[in-house]
Amino acid sequence: MKKILKISMIALLSVTMYSCGSDSNSEATKDEAKKPATSMIADEVDPMDSKGIGPISSLTLADEVDATMAASGEEIFQAKCSACHKTDVKFIGPSPKGVLERRSPEWVMNMILNPEEMVANDPIAKELLVEYNMSPMANQNLTEEEARSVLEYFRTL
Repeated sequence: MKKILKISMIALLSVTMYSCGSDSNSEATKDEAKKPATSMIADEVDPMDSKGIGPISSLTLADEVDATMAASGEEIFQAKCSACHKTDVKFIGPSPKGVLERRSPEWVMNMILNPEEMVANDPIAKELLVEYNMSPMANQNLTEEEARSVLEYFRTL
């Protein structure tokens, strides 16, 4: 047991010393490290134009929020999403507040409906995975109608 403890301590110290590294990094490199992960794709993909990968290729939102649909979406969100997503702060996953100012409605719907393929093949979802400590979004197996209700709820935040 003592041998395992010694080996663990040596490994921990080695990792700590290695991760501290030297101060030879340039200021530019330090600035890059501070940027959010999604900034790396800004030149390649406009997050508001990207529709993601999945069954939703086109979605037009009405000017007015559908209150009944939003209430249903809130119930679904509380039951299936709130363990990882908080409405107004970053948590295990991003906050849905203002998501439609950051992503297209189609992208949001496809992320809800098709998270595995999105994380595997969508550049924005891949970078969010890295930004959120490699915690992939769980597929809650929502129907398109349920996902649309959740999206309508997001509009109320």
